[in-house]
Amino acid sequence: MRGNVHSPTKPTRRTSRLRAAVVVATAALLLPLVSAGPPATAGQQRPGTLQEAFAAAAERHKVPESVLLGVSYLQSRWDGHGGAPSVSGGYGPMHLTDARTALARSRHHDDGAEDPRGDTGRRALSPRAAVPDTGQLPVRLRTLERAAKLSGLSAEQLRSDPAANVRGGAALLAQAQRELGLPLSEDPAHWYGAVARYSGADRADTAAVFADEVFGVIRDGERRTTDAGQRVALASLPEVRPDSGQLGLLGLKTGGARGVECPKSVSCESVPAPYQEYQDEDGNDDYGNHDKADRPRSQKVDYIVVHDVEGYWEGALKLVQDPTYVSWHYTLRSSDGHIAQHVPTKDVGWHAGNWFVNAKSIGLEHEGFLAQPDAWYTEAMYRTSARLVRHLAKKHNIPLDRQHIIGHDNVPGVTTANIPGMHTDPGPYWDWQRYFTLLGAPFHATGGPDSGMLTIRPDYGKHRPVYTRCDNSGNPCPPHGSGAVRLHTAPDKDAPLIKDIGLRPDGSPSTTGVNDTGARASTGQQYAVAERAGDWTAIWYLGTKAWFHNPAGQPTAVSASGQVVTPKQGRTSIPVYGRAYPEKSAYPAGVPVQQVSPLPYRVQAGQRYVLGLKTPSEYYYARTFDPANHVVVRGEDYYQIQLGHRTAFVKAADVDVLRS
Repeated sequence: MRGNVHSPTKPTRRTSRLRAAVVVATAALLLPLVSAGPPATAGQQRPGTLQEAFAAAAERHKVPESVLLGVSYLQSRWDGHGGAPSVSGGYGPMHLTDARTALARSRHHDDGAEDPRGDTGRRALSPRAAVPDTGQLPVRLRTLERAAKLSGLSAEQLRSDPAANVRGGAALLAQAQRELGLPLSEDPAHWYGAVARYSGADRADTAAVFADEVFGVIRDGERRTTDAGQRVALASLPEVRPDSGQLGLLGLKTGGARGVECPKSVSCESVPAPYQEYQDEDGNDDYGNHDKADRPRSQKVDYIVVHDVEGYWEGALKLVQDPTYVSWHYTLRSSDGHIAQHVPTKDVGWHAGNWFVNAKSIGLEHEGFLAQPDAWYTEAMYRTSARLVRHLAKKHNIPLDRQHIIGHDNVPGVTTANIPGMHTDPGPYWDWQRYFTLLGAPFHATGGPDSGMLTIRPDYGKHRPVYTRCDNSGNPCPPHGSGAVRLHTAPDKDAPLIKDIGLRPDGSPSTTGVNDTGARASTGQQYAVAERAGDWTAIWYLGTKAWFHNPAGQPTAVSASGQVVTPKQGRTSIPVYGRAYPEKSAYPAGVPVQQVSPLPYRVQAGQRYVLGLKTPSEYYYARTFDPANHVVVRGEDYYQIQLGHRTAFVKAADVDVLRS
C-alpha cells in the first residue's frame, strides 16, 4: 500500500538523532580538516558556502541533508570543477547531465595512426566502424534538463552555479521519492529507492550497487576541502539501515550476470565481443575482433591497461560488438560505475597498440566524451574500476604499482615508426593518486631523504600546470588539477622542455600540448635521481637529465627504494626496445621470425632507470581463426624499465641490476 506522499512524517526519536547529527556535521566545519584548503578558506565558513547550499536545498525540497551529501560525494566528491562537465556530460557537485554536445566526437580507436593490435607481423589494423545510431539520448545523460523543470532554475545556472546545481539534484531526488509513492521522510533510511533511481541505471543490481555505496558513505561519514576551497563535512550515521526492499518499486531489469569475471561488489554484465570470420572490403578472408588464447596457462598476464574510450557507453558497446572493429576486456560507465565485460581475460584483446603488451594485458575502457577539455571522472566510476582492478590483480597475481597498472599513454610504440601514432589516454587529468588510494595501495615515501630513486606524486588538486591544445588551438586549457609534472632541460621554469626524438625526429622540443607526452612524468611512476639543485630535482629520462620543480614546501615527488638498471660495465650505451621479442634462434619451424627493432633512444653508461619487472621474451603467434594454430615463442630475458613517460624494455644481458 502506498502512503500519502504529501503528508508530513512525524519525527521519531531516531530521526531526531539523525537530524542532530547533521547539525553536528555543520558545526564540525569549524575544526581542522585532513585535507587543508587554500589560506583564503581558513577559519569559519562565510555565508553562502557549499555546506550551507546543501542545507538550504535539503530544507527546500524536504530531502535529508545526509542523503543529498552522500549522493553528491559519490558523484563528484562535492567538487564543482569550475562548471566544466565530466566525461559523461555531468555538471556540478550533483553531476547533472547534459551530454548533447559530446556526440560529434570521434571514437578512441578511430583516432590517430595507432594500430590497436600492434602486431607488425600482420597487416596494420585501421578501425573505421560505422558511427553508431545514437537515437534518443538515454535518461541518465539528460538529468540537467529535468532538474531545470523541477527547480525552476535555468540550465546555465545548473551548469555553472554549485548552489543551484545542488538545488537541482535535491529536486530530482524529491521527485523520485514522490514517483515511488514514498513520503518525504526526514529519515535517510527511507530514501533507498530514490537514491537508486538517481543513478539512472536500467538494471536493478547496478542501481543497488550505487545506492549501497551512497549509504556506505552516509554511515562512514566524509569530510574534505573541495577544488574551490570549500570545506564540506558529512557526519557519520552508523545507525542508518536503508530499506533496500524499495528497489522493487523501480521496475528495473533483474537477473544475475552470467559469464563475467567481476567481483561481487560491483554491477557487471556480459556484452560479448564477436570472434567471427568475415571477408574484408577487398574480398580477403579475415576475422575479428580479438584472439583466442589460454592465459594464464599460455602466457602470464602482467598488465592492466587503463583507457578512456572517448565515446559514450551505448556507442562503445555497439563498437566492441562489431567483428571488423577492435576489442578490449571491460567498459566502465561513468554515471554509476556499471561494468560490461566483452572478452574473457584468458583471451587477447586488440586495444593497446603494442602486440607484446596486448598479449600480456587486460584492457579497461572508461566511458568518456571529452566534449570539453576540462573533463573529469566520477567517484562512482573510480570506485568500481578500482574494485575490478583489485579483483583482477589478485586473480592474476599482478602487483598494484605503476609498472603493472598502466595507462594507454604509458605503452611504448613497437618500433620507431609507431611512436608518433601512439595514443595518450587517459591523459594528465586522470587522478592516479586517488585511483591507487581506492586500490588500497596509495603512493607514499619508501626511501630516505637522500634516496637515489623517487615516486612522482604532486598534490592533484593544487598542482595545476598549464596545458594547451585541448580544443586544437594554442590557447591554454581551463585550469585543472593534474597528476603529471613537466620536465625541463635545466633547473629553471623558463628552460626548454625535454626533447623526445621518437615523437619529433627533427629534434624540436616538447610542448605543453595536452596530448604531448614527450616531457611528462605522472603520479606513481618511479625514476632514478640524477641530480638535485635547490627546489629542483633531475631524473634520468629518455637518455638525459630531466628537471622538475620539487620544492620542499609543496613536493611533487616522494623518496622511494627499489632496483634500478644501468649498462653493464664497459658498455658506453645500450639499446632499448618497445617490445620484448625472442631472439631468432628461439622461433620454431613454421613461425616467422619477428625482428627485434630498437627504438631511437639509448641508455648511456652511468645512467640508471627503475626496473619494473623481469620477463622472458615472448611472441604470441596468432594469425589464424583456429586457435589450435596459435603458438607462444619464448626466448631470453628482458627487463621493463621506466624510460620516459612510456615504459621500454632492455635485454637482461645488457644491464646490471643495482639497489637504488
